Amino acid sequence: MLTGKTIIVTGASSGIGAAAARLLAGAGANVVLGARREARLDALAQKRFGGLDGAFNNAGTTGALGPVTEMSEETWREVFEVNLSSAFHAVRYQIPALRASGGGALVFTSSFVGHTIGLPGMAAYAAAKAGLIGLTQVLAVEHGAENIRVNALLPGGTMTEMAGTDPEFHAHVRNMHALKRMAAPEEIARAALFLLSDQSSFVTGSAVLADGGNSILKM
Repeated sequence: MLTGKTIIVTGASSGIGAAAARLLAGAGANVVLGARREARLDALAQKRFGGLDGAFNNAGTTGALGPVTEMSEETWREVFEVNLSSAFHAVRYQIPALRASGGGALVFTSSFVGHTIGLPGMAAYAAAKAGLIGLTQVLAVEHGAENIRVNALLPGGTMTEMAGTDPEFHAHVRNMHALKRMAAPEEIARAALFLLSDQSSFVTGSAVLADGGNSILKM
């Protein structure tokens, strides 16, 4: 599906990013990994490649949770830097490389938080992830004629390190979804694979929900 294609994956040392890196490599892609935890990347990566055909910009953090009135400016800045500004800095270099390759696909990991639901204590995260959708839409319009597709992927609750280990919290999150469970990282990675591949050749500027029915469950 992606044989010979070179794809960047950020936030690749664990969770959705690591699952996506393995899945993309299994689909034939040359995968270039980026993350803050170098030791974990070394366990995933062995090669370097030229050119670029796509990128899964997946880096993210929730930051310290709490109401806006008690949130520090440091927390606000950190959450925006990791979730939104990192995407801005990445695409400034990725888009020229995609253009040189004749086109390709960009995917940003956004969230249902700030799009279909607001969760208490997550204002910075919600605002940053919503900002990614706006960035996605503008980039799709600016570069569609260059055969560059841009989409946002909005996962539901996923069993990653970010979800923690509290069984009560996991039970609460499962109940927020129509499927009454959380996703495995590999399930979200498969949605990213779709958006990065030619299987989604007429999909651009979209906020694609892979949220287990979270957005439709209101009870």
